[in-house]
Amino acid sequence: MIAATQNKGKLKELRQITEKYGQQLISMAEAGLGDLEVVEDGETFAENSYKKAHTVAVLTGKPCIADDSGLCVDFLDGAPGIHSARYSGEHGNDAANRKKLLEDLKDVPEEERTAHFTCCITLCWPNGKTLVAEGICPGHIAFEERGEGGFGYDKVFMPEGHEQSFAELGVEVKNEIGHRARALARLEKLLDEEI
Repeated sequence: MIAATQNKGKLKELRQITEKYGQQLISMAEAGLGDLEVVEDGETFAENSYKKAHTVAVLTGKPCIADDSGLCVDFLDGAPGIHSARYSGEHGNDAANRKKLLEDLKDVPEEERTAHFTCCITLCWPNGKTLVAEGICPGHIAFEERGEGGFGYDKVFMPEGHEQSFAELGVEVKNEIGHRARALARLEKLLDEEI
């Protein structure tokens, strides 16, 4: 199975989770697609996820898994949402994205800093068969960056029921309670129903 992502943090996380299900996940580079970039011009996580998975499945003739995920902050009417990776204006600059988010929420009290991570995972086969699963992890935004681990917004996101950020909790906890883990668990149920 091919993972349609160039994000090394996301690829690592997907591999750690899919290994639990006995699946070997290879990168786009390992599949011979090099630096292929699929333009994510959809208006929803589901549209972007499907576009990536479908494109790579058709190009390679192999099943492909893709996700589109992001942070949705209630006070910001769901922003950064599908624009999470380029919230600061520069694609993939995690530090700049976190800085802008904290600045946008600078005077917002804790009770109004609610947020959730959303992940939509699409699994496409070359014949067009498609499965789609979504996972959501609720929480809130911290007042400052906390922890050294993770990627993206992990240093500022405090998952519901925890007093630490995803960056402080570490990858094992994130892979149990996180949005991507929840989406993959849902995908596993869909796969079981297919068999």
